[in-house]
Amino acid sequence: MSKLYIPLSLAPLAILAACASTDPATPAPAPVIVAPAPVVQAAPATVVVPSTAVAPGTVVATPTAMRAGPGRVETITALQQSAATGGTTLRRFGIKMDDGTVQYVDSAAQGISLGQRIELTGDGQIKH
Repeated sequence: MSKLYIPLSLAPLAILAACASTDPATPAPAPVIVAPAPVVQAAPATVVVPSTAVAPGTVVATPTAMRAGPGRVETITALQQSAATGGTTLRRFGIKMDDGTVQYVDSAAQGISLGQRIELTGDGQIKH
């Protein structure tokens, strides 16, 4: 009878270990903040040619390095499919870290929901 206790006590640990999974993630740029253009009273005397440059008053954020640590998923946004990702739909996760900061990461991870606790690893993985 005492030989049966050891396998039964290890079974819950094996089940918990099987539930954890990791998915690759990359840092995402923060949302773009657009400031309203100033009001112009007189028409300009020169012709303005449209260009591909960023409009004045637009702040474009560049991705930063992903910081490892635990956090909670606060937002999930589906991104457009691209051939670069093999046709899979990427999702942008807004993660509030335990230190109070917010990180945005892009990943094709499935099974992550709002409010879920996750961990970003140093090698660019989302552990959930």
